[in-house]
Amino acid sequence: MSTRACHNVRSSYVEVSNFVRLSKTGVFKDVLFRQLNVSHRCLLERAQQRCRSLHESSCLLHENAVVGSRPPFIDKFKRSLSLPKADNKVWNISEEYVTGSPGREVVLHGYLGPRSDLSKKLSFVTLFDTAYKKRVQIVATPYFPREGDQNVHEKLKSIKANTPVALRGFFGPKPGNRQPPSSKSTWTLDDFELKLCDITSLNDLPSDFIVTPDSEFSPEQRHLQIRTNQHISGALGLRGDIAFLCREIFHSKLGFLEVETPLLFKSTSEGAREFIVPTRRKGLAYALPQSPQQFKQILMASGIREYFQFARCFRDEDLRADRQPEFTQLDIEKSFAEADDVIAVVEELIRTVWKRFLDVELPKPFPRMTYTQAMSRYGSDKPDLRIPIQPFSRIDHLLPADLVGKITSLMKPIVEVMIIPGEGPTETIRGFIRGFLDSPDNKQFLDNPAGGPGIFIYDSGKPLQGLSAFGFEAVEELERMFGLQDGCIVILQARENAPPSGGSTALGDMRNAIYKALTTLSPPGWKDFSPVWITDFPLFSPSNSSEPGQGGNAGLASTHHPFTSPKTARDVDLLLTDPSQVIGDHYDLVINGEEIGGGSRRIHHAEMQEFVMRDILKMDNERIAEFSHLLEALRSGCPPHAGIALGFDRLVAMIHASRTEKKTTLRDVIAFPKSGKGDDLMVKSPGPMTEDDLQTYHLKLRE
Repeated sequence: MSTRACHNVRSSYVEVSNFVRLSKTGVFKDVLFRQLNVSHRCLLERAQQRCRSLHESSCLLHENAVVGSRPPFIDKFKRSLSLPKADNKVWNISEEYVTGSPGREVVLHGYLGPRSDLSKKLSFVTLFDTAYKKRVQIVATPYFPREGDQNVHEKLKSIKANTPVALRGFFGPKPGNRQPPSSKSTWTLDDFELKLCDITSLNDLPSDFIVTPDSEFSPEQRHLQIRTNQHISGALGLRGDIAFLCREIFHSKLGFLEVETPLLFKSTSEGAREFIVPTRRKGLAYALPQSPQQFKQILMASGIREYFQFARCFRDEDLRADRQPEFTQLDIEKSFAEADDVIAVVEELIRTVWKRFLDVELPKPFPRMTYTQAMSRYGSDKPDLRIPIQPFSRIDHLLPADLVGKITSLMKPIVEVMIIPGEGPTETIRGFIRGFLDSPDNKQFLDNPAGGPGIFIYDSGKPLQGLSAFGFEAVEELERMFGLQDGCIVILQARENAPPSGGSTALGDMRNAIYKALTTLSPPGWKDFSPVWITDFPLFSPSNSSEPGQGGNAGLASTHHPFTSPKTARDVDLLLTDPSQVIGDHYDLVINGEEIGGGSRRIHHAEMQEFVMRDILKMDNERIAEFSHLLEALRSGCPPHAGIALGFDRLVAMIHASRTEKKTTLRDVIAFPKSGKGDDLMVKSPGPMTEDDLQTYHLKLRE
């Protein structure tokens, strides 16, 4: 720029600045214009014009910039805010709804299924909702007998499958069904289709989102598992229906009161390991409840006669396929009650649920079996009574000493026999047994410290039917007891000569494993159910101080929890002389080899409860003080009470498996389950703590 040009710009700027400053005062405005000569006035006008032009240009540029940078999703989102109100829900449309008003126009919400284009002017697509197996067929063409969007066919073709949509249309019979059948009972929803009048996409799908009938999504995409996997979404729908029915039974039929108990509790020596929740108060923490056990007993002391709730529970335990660190139990408690009162309530509930959702009549009443009977007959406190294998028998008194010495090194052991019916050639059965024992999954049976199993095959073509090692008298007795036939598998297993303890024996585990592996035995039907109550558990079991639980030093721990009452007056007396022989008033409900629930009559007397903790379990004063709130409630005149907790997740899984005839796990019936390591793979929890977190909660990481 030249020197003269620079001078003109500076002069113009000075003139304009003076003008603007003086004109604002209103005093010198006229004087100034009179003093300015014509050239100066012209220059000033040109300067003002340039300023106006610059301002207008700047505004225009700003407006263009806003419009140019406007993201395209803004308008799409705005359109989705105008969500047409649905007249009905996909899963709620019935034959009566459609046939009641021919040509009924409706607005529906749902997800689009795969589209089928029969021609350029005719397309079919389904509208579905993932929670239930209800789908509506949609037909779209450019021509409509009613008012609609003339571009609806093209709009439909521009929308990807699995997109959430709102659509408007009217029901009409499919081609070939122009006239309704004479009988309404033969008229089904499949005879209708929805003529599409308008459709609105409510959200976009990524271009790489492809779903086919064979698509499988990882746990990290749990939301897509639920949306696309009918087995999982159906399980969640069933879960809600069962919960609704249970509430209806308890509220309307049984008169129970639903009460919620706190999730932020405190750590007490109750049984399993707990999840600890630190607070900002130094040295103080909550614990998530293993169960509402103590709170529901306090409710009984509070005058609540009959209580239930769907309780969230948390246990920091080693996980298996049938366990989750957080789970739901249907919790029940009755005051002025004993075991039989609770058992009657549960049987009525279970029979009603099974009849409603499976159309299965369960026995009335359910059979009962003591813990000792279950362990001696089936080697399990959760026996699957569907298995067509006769109960075990103790036969060590029949066997030659040399045979006993070959199968175990134990002195004076108990030897039990299990007979499995076999079909087919002896060599085929022998090959099955060999393959069974060679499997890595069954290595535990050969490594049993009490000795591996002795396995024989009954064969009438061999001396003493292939059981020569038994001796003549033992073979004769076995034939009389079990009615042996060719192909029967005879299994001997030794164990300690002591009352059974724990949840199973080696022979009981083998019973389940062989039955699972035997293809010659017909598997039980999906509608076969064998409920049984297991009662009369030992009140105490052997333990060591390193195990989680009551933390006592007696070498004993409560088999279930320290609040279970002795069953009889004799058992109360045994507390003073031989606690290991005391029978607890505990009861487990087992269906098809799975524990569905467990409960007991409670100790309702404060002094007796403290006696069990202090004198039997040898808990120190500090641990007993953890239960001061409960002891105080019992001391206030708490009535006798009993209760139970049903594993709601497991119950739903069992019913869903029967309905779908497909294996169902706990993870299928929980919306957002944890992995085998206790992780939520979708949200990536548990997550690391930051330094700020550690400082806030007064924590330090131990190296």
